[in-house]
Amino acid sequence: MRTDFGHFEEEQLGRTYDVKLLRRLYPFIRPYKLLISASLVLVILIALMDIALPYITKIAIDRYIVPQYTPFETPAGRPEKEPDKRQRYLQVDLKNGDIRTIVQANADRFKIEGESAWIALSALEDFSSAERAILREPHMTGLAWLTAAFLAIILTNFILNFLQAMVMEYTGQMVMHGLRTRLFDHIQSMTVSFFTRHPVGRLVTRVTNDIQNMHELFTSVIATVFKDIFLLIGIAAVLLSIHWQLALISYTVLPVVLLASIYFASRSREAFRTLRIKVAEINTRFSETLGGIKVVQLFQQERNNFKRFSRTNHENYLAGMMQVQVFAVFLPIIEMLGSVALAGIIYFGGSRVLTETMSLGDLSAFIFYMRMFFRPIRDIAEKYNILQNALASAERIFLILDNREQLPQPAQPSGPAPAGDGRIRDIAFDSVSFSYVLDEPVLRDVSFRITAGETVAVVGPTGSGKTSLINLILRFYDPTAGRVQINGMDIRDMSTATLRSRMALVTQDPFLFSGTIRDNINQHGRRLSGTELDRMLTVSQCRELIDRLPDGMDTRISEGGKTLSSGERQFLSIARAFARDPELIILDEATSYIDSDTEQKIQAALAQLMAKRTSIVVAHRLATVRNADRILVLNKGRIIESGTHTELMGRRGFYYKLNQLQS
Repeated sequence: MRTDFGHFEEEQLGRTYDVKLLRRLYPFIRPYKLLISASLVLVILIALMDIALPYITKIAIDRYIVPQYTPFETPAGRPEKEPDKRQRYLQVDLKNGDIRTIVQANADRFKIEGESAWIALSALEDFSSAERAILREPHMTGLAWLTAAFLAIILTNFILNFLQAMVMEYTGQMVMHGLRTRLFDHIQSMTVSFFTRHPVGRLVTRVTNDIQNMHELFTSVIATVFKDIFLLIGIAAVLLSIHWQLALISYTVLPVVLLASIYFASRSREAFRTLRIKVAEINTRFSETLGGIKVVQLFQQERNNFKRFSRTNHENYLAGMMQVQVFAVFLPIIEMLGSVALAGIIYFGGSRVLTETMSLGDLSAFIFYMRMFFRPIRDIAEKYNILQNALASAERIFLILDNREQLPQPAQPSGPAPAGDGRIRDIAFDSVSFSYVLDEPVLRDVSFRITAGETVAVVGPTGSGKTSLINLILRFYDPTAGRVQINGMDIRDMSTATLRSRMALVTQDPFLFSGTIRDNINQHGRRLSGTELDRMLTVSQCRELIDRLPDGMDTRISEGGKTLSSGERQFLSIARAFARDPELIILDEATSYIDSDTEQKIQAALAQLMAKRTSIVVAHRLATVRNADRILVLNKGRIIESGTHTELMGRRGFYYKLNQLQS
């Protein structure tokens, strides 16, 4: 009963806070908190190494490539007066024989103190290239060590990034695995009425697309955002330590960045919400088309169906473009603000280098750090994009998980049997009423009793409530009034697993799963011996079918058993019921779609299945239920007649008229 198949409106969501959603995701992350902690430690190490690289460049420039202006200190510890300008000095170690020789040969140009000597860098132009190389050998050595440290940090950074990516990828996959299995298990436990209101495409979207959308949230967003925040704090601290005035000038763009982030955050959430809805609608439309492709082609509805799909697809395109427009404006704004900050650093920092109040290494490091500073901001913006997409999916997932349309189970379920000695002794309806929609009853004040071993037929016109009666016995639904009892116990006081383990249902259009015939027959999971299997195939009239198939019981069939005929599917469903060895057999129009020849074989198989078992047979064709122990006649949701075929025909009532019409 699909009341909205092919068309549905997603639940409208109010304002949902990101923190609240993330808190709800925490139980799925909690089992892997040690791995996440290890990943965060790796992220901190990676961030520290990223921060260290520009600082190494600053040291190389200021200490070795272009040493800072430094006044020479006399042995008394007082700086030597240089009224004309500050001077850069090269310090050399006189313990080196080659250097000592050069210093002794040019003693007037050096300032000597103990084992060290200083010479102005400008004076090196008077030396030969070989002498300059010897004198600057300490600088070359220092540069070599810094280069080695630079490469070592890069290599270590690569290894740590690899380890961190592997840890988070494993964690993310496991979190998604747990979330997907939880959602799948929850959907399986929902009532049948839940599935009448939720199209297949919507549920498929939740279990596949929406879960996958959360992949990057678990694998990169958590760790990357933590790293970016740590980088921002670390870079801000280093910039303040290098030149706090210039750092404060650079930070003037941050309020604009913050305001832009808040504005576009609200826009992006709505864009992603709309996008998730449209993806679900596309999946639903496509699923409906595949399920009804024969009807679409028969009535030549390809063009109209294509127009409807195109309209939905265009709405999805517009939602996608809305998302693109949000970030097509936001990201360039961040880039522009970063460029403005960089331009300010070049101007103000360059002027300070020219006035010799700031070193070239400081300016170089400042430029590197500011480029690094806006990279985490861009990363956070992009990760926020991913976060909004993931949280839009999380909202829809939790809508399903929060849905509690599940049949209530007893606090202390009954044991392995419905009651007492473990056999179904009787089934009773006690003033049962039922409706799918409020104020539209399908069954009205129905009461009857079936004893063990009895075969009871339920007949009546279409819409009289026959299938609804079966649904209540199987507890696919609960009655709106009255009680359904087994052995005097309300079935609502039994677990559904206990109840259904004693029953088997054969419908007019049995469903088979993709897989082997053996898997479809052995749904109960009990291992059948060769003798049991052979007897089951014989009495269910499946032997001829199995022998004809290329791989016998291991022959693979498609979803729904579409490669088999209606009769062959029916034979397999009877064999599946035999394999369950039930106490109660329910046949719901089991021979409606079968030709006369096949029907005789199926009737023979059903007779074997029903032998010595309690049976309920729902039928339109009255000729198939004449031998029933009792016939219940339903009309407009009420039992209006009850008795054997002979008794009912003798009364010349409603049942008699149905027989006359079918004759």
